[in-house]
Amino acid sequence: MARFPKLQVLSKMKEVGVIPVFYDKDIETVKGVVKACSKGGAQVIEFTNRGDFANEVFSELSKWAAKEVPEAILGVGSIVDPYAAILFIQSGANFIVGPTFNPEVAKLCNRRGIPYSPGCGSATEASNALELGVEIVKVFPGAEVGGPSFVKSIKGPIPWISIMPTGGVSATQESLEAWFKAGVSCVGIGSNLITKEIIKAKNWDLLSENVKKTLDIVKSVRPK
Repeated sequence: MARFPKLQVLSKMKEVGVIPVFYDKDIETVKGVVKACSKGGAQVIEFTNRGDFANEVFSELSKWAAKEVPEAILGVGSIVDPYAAILFIQSGANFIVGPTFNPEVAKLCNRRGIPYSPGCGSATEASNALELGVEIVKVFPGAEVGGPSFVKSIKGPIPWISIMPTGGVSATQESLEAWFKAGVSCVGIGSNLITKEIIKAKNWDLLSENVKKTLDIVKSVRPK
């Protein structure tokens, strides 16, 4: 069961502006990433369902975080069907993210009071997601569907939509400025923030520093 209410999760996603996205099968590595990201100021973190027994890793992570990093809001990505969604919700997921839009997942999450951000690549998909209770629509893959210009195009006819691009977002001034000026509410960043080098070296201090720098950039480029 989720530890954080739906409105609190959605508010924090928009407030912080950056959702770190990652997967690792090693529980100690996963704990290190979560603690480092939270220390750097990114308290909303997406663990992706990318490997065998990922649910077991997340379940252990969720229990650990509740005691050791209680401010961390953990969610799960790469969810494509309601069966996986309920498995992770029962393991403590506070939000669900998918690469595609699945109406059944939307209904399930809405019923359970869990934010759902499905991957949408068109105005029709985004509108259908909103109709089923989605509050923050994921644009995925961000770069391939048109980048910041796609966001501008969507927000033209649907100005009330909240968008979170993932894929094609870098932890740089140029990239973040382009996305936020286009009108996104927050962004998801994976290996461009949580790099292979950091994971390999388990350099959690560097990760915390990079997260903080990224959040500082977001604060500076967000439209006032």
